[in-house]
Amino acid sequence: MKKIYKLFQINTGISPYVWSVFSILPFYFIFQSSSTKQIVVGILLTILFFITYRFAFISKGWSVYVWASILIAISITMTSLFNYVYFAFFLAYFIGNIKERIPFISLYIIHLVSTTVSFNFNIVFQDDQFLKQLPFIIIIWVSIILMPFSLYNRKKREQLEEQLQDANSVLVKQQERQRIARDLHDTLGQKLSLIGLKSDLARKLIDKDPEQARSQLNDVQQTARTALNEVRKMVSQMRGIRLEEELINVKQILKAAQIEYIGEQELHLTNVSLLIENILSMCLKEAVTNVVRHSGATTCHISIKQSLNEIMFSIWDNGAGIRVDEDMTKGHGLLGIKERLEFVNGRLEIFSEEGTTLIIQVPNVIKSAEKEGDK
Repeated sequence: MKKIYKLFQINTGISPYVWSVFSILPFYFIFQSSSTKQIVVGILLTILFFITYRFAFISKGWSVYVWASILIAISITMTSLFNYVYFAFFLAYFIGNIKERIPFISLYIIHLVSTTVSFNFNIVFQDDQFLKQLPFIIIIWVSIILMPFSLYNRKKREQLEEQLQDANSVLVKQQERQRIARDLHDTLGQKLSLIGLKSDLARKLIDKDPEQARSQLNDVQQTARTALNEVRKMVSQMRGIRLEEELINVKQILKAAQIEYIGEQELHLTNVSLLIENILSMCLKEAVTNVVRHSGATTCHISIKQSLNEIMFSIWDNGAGIRVDEDMTKGHGLLGIKERLEFVNGRLEIFSEEGTTLIIQVPNVIKSAEKEGDK
């Protein structure tokens, strides 16, 4: 596809009409001349100006200076021969659209000095037609001082905004990848731990109690299928597991690890948003997985409470305890819980006395009755 270059930005209001008047106006000044030769020269210079103006906008590097020098020369010539000063306005617009700082400053100074000299030259010689335009000439002169910097700063600001949007887009993608990675890690990690525990148990029982070993292997097969289904759901729909389902999974993995479960048998949470519920499910899953893998505990107590202002989970085990500063930086476990909770303005507290206690607290964001009914 060919790239289309535009001389002027898409404008609204009276701007297109102003540019149209400035484009037609030179011919009025040219035909004021009594010499046919001057008229022909004026027409040729005007046509050359607009052709050069287009090439100047699509040029890069050193060619910018070449085209700009030609435009400045034509502008000064038109000012001297025909008292037409408005090409300086076109030049100010062009210079303001230069992105590089050094070419912008250089051409800005050259244009301002040369235009000021040509204006003063005509004033000194007291050309009547020139002096009649003096109010408009002052406006043009102020414009060539202010317009380039205004356009240059606006371009820089737009460029920075685009870079910021690109950076935000990259950051959002990275955060989404990290979230998906954590979710996959937590989902597969728990199920694979359960598979490993049941497989070890089946290996130990295969000679002593083959029937019980077969039962454990059936559980392994079922857990593998469940894990596969969960991964498929997560990849295809990115749907989180509800807390009721997660509590059942937690009981199963603790039982398989021969860790006594003490705590809630059923959940009684009301008006909890799906986002909060999904995040709490993942946090509960990771916390219990850590208990099974690292604590060496025989008991795990889970308490879930909902008040008017917050939902609080307490997970306590009677294991060896953890070193908070060290374990927070290892793997995806505690750090993953902390990051998820920060996303919903929640917080994580860890106590390592007589085992390990994790306190998970999130604000109680109540769903509206209408939204709840829609679900």
